[in-house]
Amino acid sequence: MPTYHRQVSTGAVAASPISDSAVRGVVGAVADQPGPVLLALQAVQAEFGYVDPLAIPVIADVLNVSRAEVHGVLTFYTDLRTSPRGRHHVQVCRAEACQSRGARALVDHATARLGVALGETTDDGSVTLDQVFCLGNCALAPAVMVDGRLHGRVDPARLDTLVGEARS
Repeated sequence: MPTYHRQVSTGAVAASPISDSAVRGVVGAVADQPGPVLLALQAVQAEFGYVDPLAIPVIADVLNVSRAEVHGVLTFYTDLRTSPRGRHHVQVCRAEACQSRGARALVDHATARLGVALGETTDDGSVTLDQVFCLGNCALAPAVMVDGRLHGRVDPARLDTLVGEARS
């Protein structure tokens, strides 16, 4: 049974917890349902926390679709991840109401403070920073979600506090 390996930042190769047979089992469970590519990707992410790009050919094979189709769906949906998420998940709303109330400055602050770009995870694996396009908290913009908990009227200082609390 092949095991995937992933290059890590130190140049070493780390074994992925995802194996060919495990992916086949997860994908096989949804293969007969309508819209199987999206369902398969969601199922793989639910099982392993992310969709390793090395699983694309396996998913394509099980579903009898092209690798391009699997890749296209994987990269279209922003909720699908191609790398493990950090222990804590910070999402900054970038929709119009939040943008008008300072979300751009909040993102700039968060990326500088955490040392990552949107969609990335800190080197220590503690925080993943993502953008979302509407958390439904427009009246309290800018809005941020930290580990599934919604916060409104977040400024850079409050964001630092929320992230610090999550990390501790």
